[in-house]
Amino acid sequence: MYRQEELKELENKIGYEFKEKVLLLQALTHSSFSNEQKINRYKNYERLEFLGDAVLELLSSRFFFETYPEMSEGQMTRMRSSMVCEPALAFCARDLSLGKYILLGKGEEATGGRGRDSIISDVMEAVIGAIYLDGGIEEADKFVKKYILSDLENKQLFYDSKTILQERVQKTGRTIVYELVSETGPDHDKTFTVEAIIDGRTAGKGQGRNKKTAEQQAAYQVLLAEMPKE
Repeated sequence: MYRQEELKELENKIGYEFKEKVLLLQALTHSSFSNEQKINRYKNYERLEFLGDAVLELLSSRFFFETYPEMSEGQMTRMRSSMVCEPALAFCARDLSLGKYILLGKGEEATGGRGRDSIISDVMEAVIGAIYLDGGIEEADKFVKKYILSDLENKQLFYDSKTILQERVQKTGRTIVYELVSETGPDHDKTFTVEAIIDGRTAGKGQGRNKKTAEQQAAYQVLLAEMPKE
């Protein structure tokens, strides 16, 4: 169970102090944990996630609408989708080490749930919902702008790295393939290493908990290497 210091540590990280600590605790509680406890004291994060998803969609929509007045509806929709999708939220959650604080059942813990994108992205949305209930829309907006909608250019380059690299390679008449070079770790917690190979030459290497993430990381490394140095 949590000690008070751990909740305080997380509050310091996210930059918001809860008046109702139970909301933060609920946002961090996975259903596997609450089911194991078999008492109603531990509510899981699912309802807060539902609310946080709606709050995030509203706040991100307003952000893109106000920040990019020349953008079309279609462009804003695509950008919002890439910034608030599951892998993107998981990426942001890892910046906060959010997985460290999740309350998981023993079975979910044993199968690598603490590092799973689907879980930590859900918790990220649940935290947004909890902040909204505890502090209102402006506090939720501060959190979303600071931890999700910041450094957009670099994040978009990362999230769309495979597509961007594919387009660049095709324009120059080259070919690119992704080759799996290793799998390490137990079945429930594997790490995949992939190389991006352009015209037979290794141009980048990436790692991830699945092949798709490893390929994305490899493509991102190629793009970074090709960017002009300032």
